Amino acid sequence: MIALKKILVPTDFSPTSEVAINYARALAEAFDATVHVLHVVEDPFVHGWAGEGYIPDLPQFREGLARDASEKLGKVMSAVDRERFGVQLVTRFGSPFIEIVRYAKGEAVDLIVLGTHGRGPIAHLLMGSVAEKVVRKAPCPVLAVRHPEHEFVMP
Repeated sequence: MIALKKILVPTDFSPTSEVAINYARALAEAFDATVHVLHVVEDPFVHGWAGEGYIPDLPQFREGLARDASEKLGKVMSAVDRERFGVQLVTRFGSPFIEIVRYAKGEAVDLIVLGTHGRGPIAHLLMGSVAEKVVRKAPCPVLAVRHPEHEFVMP
């Protein structure tokens, strides 16, 4: 029998991530597991999203991003669910798939439940898929779920 004691749910706060959290909640209840909810903040300066204008004070900027992420993380599960499932709310900085895999290894996670957006072939080619990379590199099984109202675009 499979024993799930730690379930990791990476979130980008999208509707698809909400679906993944619902799956994790149900699995945690069935297996009496704890849930770790992870949000990875990408550094906009690494990808050039900041533009060529004013660059804010980086430590203050990062603190603001972390504060915003923490506020959003606090809303992904109710206080009752956080208590019931021993929820750990975690914010990391970096590349999402790298930090997800790193966290899963470091915490000896038994299952990763994540949402997948089903982008079209061009967007997938240009940006890649975090879910796909996590599936390839994860140290444990990965359950990829999609929002039931979103359809995948076939190449």
